[in-house]
Amino acid sequence: MNKLKISNIGLTHLRKMEAFMSHLYNDGPTKNTGHCTIGYGHLVHYNPCDVKKYAFEHQYIDGITMKKATAFLQTDVAVAEKAINKLVTVTLNQNQFDALVSLVFNIGAGAFSTSTLLKVINSNQLNGVPSAFRMWKKTGGKISAGLINRREAEIRLFQK
Repeated sequence: MNKLKISNIGLTHLRKMEAFMSHLYNDGPTKNTGHCTIGYGHLVHYNPCDVKKYAFEHQYIDGITMKKATAFLQTDVAVAEKAINKLVTVTLNQNQFDALVSLVFNIGAGAFSTSTLLKVINSNQLNGVPSAFRMWKKTGGKISAGLINRREAEIRLFQK
């Protein structure tokens, strides 16, 4: 039903949520856990970074430019866009779509496909959207203040 792409406002929002990191880092509850990531939240691989164990990480040893990070972001966003356009059966406005791209970029298309949020949206029960967004507040089994803040920003964008 939807054939939307993220807007410039949505990309600005996503860049703010992810922040640019030129070097490899572990995106998870602690710096020693999580998944190896670079740029604007681009997943290099599952599991923590370890250049001794994963030879392909060497291509990032000197970091990446913001231009390269933006290219990764565009590719990663396209996956989220495709999932939302496929899974959401009601018409979305641009802000709603952008908020969902931010969420799906963060939690993954698979998690979104079985989420309460998707069910609420497809049932056109928009009053239930905020609480369904707020379900996604944990990392490593623990509530994250960063994810709480991110979800509130996504809710505000969705409701514009």
